[in-house]
Amino acid sequence: MAKLKNLFKKTNYISIGHSTPEREEPKAPAVPEGMWVKCPHCGELLYKEDVRENFYVCPKCQGYFRIKTKTRIRMIADAGSFEPWFEDLEEKNPLQYPGYEEKLEELREKTHLKEAVTIGKCKIEGEEAVLGVCDARFLMASMGYVVGEKITRAVERATKLRLPVILFCCSGGARMQEGIVSLMQMAKTSAALKRHSDAGLLYIPVLTDPTTGGVTASFAMLGDVILAEPGALIGFAGPRVIEQTTGEKLPEGFQRAEFLLEKGMIDGIVKRSELRHTLSTLIQFHKRDYRSIAFEKESGKDRRTETKKDLEKPEISAWEHVEISRSATRPTSLDYIDQIFTDFVELHGDRAYRDDGAVVGGIAMLDGQPVTVIGQQKGKSTKENLVRSFGMVSPEGYRKALRLMKQAEKFERPVICFVDTPGAACGIGAEERGQGEAIARNLAEMAGLKVPVLSILIGEGGSGGALALAVANEVWMMENATYSILSPEGFASILWKDGKRAKEASEVMKITAKDLKELGIVEQVIEEREPADQENLPKIAEEMKRSMKKFLWESAKKTGRQLEEERYERFRGM
Repeated sequence: MAKLKNLFKKTNYISIGHSTPEREEPKAPAVPEGMWVKCPHCGELLYKEDVRENFYVCPKCQGYFRIKTKTRIRMIADAGSFEPWFEDLEEKNPLQYPGYEEKLEELREKTHLKEAVTIGKCKIEGEEAVLGVCDARFLMASMGYVVGEKITRAVERATKLRLPVILFCCSGGARMQEGIVSLMQMAKTSAALKRHSDAGLLYIPVLTDPTTGGVTASFAMLGDVILAEPGALIGFAGPRVIEQTTGEKLPEGFQRAEFLLEKGMIDGIVKRSELRHTLSTLIQFHKRDYRSIAFEKESGKDRRTETKKDLEKPEISAWEHVEISRSATRPTSLDYIDQIFTDFVELHGDRAYRDDGAVVGGIAMLDGQPVTVIGQQKGKSTKENLVRSFGMVSPEGYRKALRLMKQAEKFERPVICFVDTPGAACGIGAEERGQGEAIARNLAEMAGLKVPVLSILIGEGGSGGALALAVANEVWMMENATYSILSPEGFASILWKDGKRAKEASEVMKITAKDLKELGIVEQVIEEREPADQENLPKIAEEMKRSMKKFLWESAKKTGRQLEEERYERFRGM
């Protein structure tokens, strides 16, 4: 490769006190055909082998090339494992559109594809799955009868074989040459995926450039986890159609993958080089339910035996607990997630409006046990707190949390929540988008979940904003956390018309872990020998993890109905 590159370097002659002899200008070396490729994004001329080794991503601008079906399969499937299905379906021409059959035949010869989608069974890092790949070279991967039929049959077979489905989506939309028949493929593929989902099986669409029209409005957006490649164009109506219809100039980045992530429509953007491992990891996460993992029962007491030093620890006031719970040095939900779990994959968005930074959530491993982890997240700097809204959750944050909980129920994963919020977000936007309804929906749906739910108050537990993640089988509370009907300042303002009496209010409200344990509001208090910080975080997290495993060990002996009934009775008695 180096020799080939050196052929194109110019030789510079530098003369110091001597003249350069006349010589014949060397001829430019012939460029072997197919060795160089132009980046469609920045226009740079690139050595093709460099592009290939970089997963067909431009080394200069990081722009993504559209890739062929065989290239995609080679990148994702284990070598030699792909087995194509339904390759010889008969084409239809329902409109008797002139020249349609000839065009299809021409494309088959040119692309060596039977149709715009290739689908079959393969292994991805040893994990068996059904894999489908759409190819833009074939009529912009538009969805006609054969595309819809191949996807539907593959999903039906995957349901019978109890296999996950991975579809690399790319399309200009419905196939105009097939008219209304093409439109019907949207309903057909969606119905097949609903049955696959009802069977408790995993579906992951990966959105590539471009994914538009009827494909976006059907199988591309129905995944349990929706991923996208960086920079991919994704939308129902194409940008040109929108501009022509509305007369408005679209903002930069509109309908790109990054835009959809911000707007809560997809779970994540994954680099092409990381897709194979990400997909195999997600398949592994969804293979096992919590009853299939046999934890050893943890011996000993839930809390360590008090020592003389512990007994001498001075009592602190309720207001001091409030101040500690609000401390900027206190570990956040992500700190505990990083310490307790492995392989955390964060999932984003409510699939409706926005990804709320005040809630983090995803799937992780707890000593081999897949769990869904959700936490209210504060920032550690002013800039981060603006992104995280100081841990005050908006309606879309609660809807994201609920989406992840319902996903956990489908795949029989336990749900572990970290609660840390001064209260739900308030403001015009939150009210317009239904803050009260979003919290109410969480309370009702969490009450009926058929999987174990554990909630841990790690900082502030403010009002309904905290309760929306705390309708659990057990609620634990860190020693210096607080849990209250609202802030002491708000309590004093409402009852005494004087927010300055917050310290006094905190003593009246019974908001400390000790008080709430006595009231039966929480089951367990997690001791803090010193207020939690980054230094003692590993020790606290280790004790928390041990208790979590015991909770899951005991939960595994119960049916979903029993877990739901116990949760109902827990709150019924309050």
